[in-house]
Amino acid sequence: CLVAEEKAKPTPEDIVKSIEELKPKWPDNITLQCFDRKYYDSLSDENKAKLLECMNSGIQNPDSSMGCYACRPDDYETLKPFFKAALQKYHKVDLSKTKHVTNWDITKLEGVPEDQKLDVAKLGVKENLSMRVRTGRNLKKFPLPGAMTKEDRVQMEKDLQKVFDKLIADEKFGGKYVSITPGHPSFIDKKEYDSLVKDHIMFKDMSADKYLLDAGIARDWPFGRGCYISADRGFVIWVGEEDHLRIMAMAKGTLLNVVFDRLKAAIDYIESLIDGGCAKSEEFGVVTSCPTNIGTGMRASVHIKLPNLTKGGSDKNAKKILKPLGLSVRGLGGEHTPIGVDGTVDISPSARFCISEAEILLALYNGIKECLVAEEKAKA
Repeated sequence: CLVAEEKAKPTPEDIVKSIEELKPKWPDNITLQCFDRKYYDSLSDENKAKLLECMNSGIQNPDSSMGCYACRPDDYETLKPFFKAALQKYHKVDLSKTKHVTNWDITKLEGVPEDQKLDVAKLGVKENLSMRVRTGRNLKKFPLPGAMTKEDRVQMEKDLQKVFDKLIADEKFGGKYVSITPGHPSFIDKKEYDSLVKDHIMFKDMSADKYLLDAGIARDWPFGRGCYISADRGFVIWVGEEDHLRIMAMAKGTLLNVVFDRLKAAIDYIESLIDGGCAKSEEFGVVTSCPTNIGTGMRASVHIKLPNLTKGGSDKNAKKILKPLGLSVRGLGGEHTPIGVDGTVDISPSARFCISEAEILLALYNGIKECLVAEEKAKA
């Protein structure tokens, strides 16, 4: 019986050669395009290793768009020239002229209705919409998911139990915590897990995602992964996905403020309970694993019926019309999933960075207005 020889681990110089070969072939891969040999050579061996670790997913998967992930809460600071270049390229901002500012207060914005209620019924929406606002948070005391060991993941989930116990005891939240970590006191079986995934409450099996596996984020599945679910199922916290915490508020209705205000109140409460606090950057805002989410870490979306813009069962036309308006269009299960048979799509403002939380909510309200106009035009 022949035993296959273990493939020799590439040296840092091998990896750099590979980057330099791939760079001209993949102009849309931001990680490869932002690699600067001169900058790399100026780093200590420790920081060279950190940079290559952050870049690994984009190197292994050259078809990536962003391709890099921070692996420690301070990577954006330690490797600032690289991450700054990647942030500017992806978010199309000039960080020498602008910086990220946090603001949840919609009363400070222009263009908000006088009563400060972002009620889409006023725009002509005749039925309750499925509304969802989510954000990410990472604990300062642990590496980010890309550099966590199995022990880190399990320990972090244990440490967070006291936060969930407080939420469960609070009548505004209630509910339960479920875990897919083998041996966890709140462990759920595959049948219950699959049911929660189907209901868009729990996140999908990450170990099937090659991009996240190569980033180190999906390693050690399913250890350290779980989900807090409020009694009304309108407030959910994912543990151990792409960020330590993905916090989301959901509701059916027409008043966007409802989910936004609930999320803000919950985040303030949760952050006050976390030992050591959450990772934030003075220059870049909320620290997230993926630079595409940094700043607010926020995605505010609604499910809305656009039958005329999705004729033939495709969201291609809707994307073409809504992308220039700063709106992302997705299927009902997220990116790369089908739209609803009745033409229902998920729409959200694309911007996350150098925009405030309040501006994202207002952009969603204005985006729905634009959607309705475009839908009417497509009727003709």
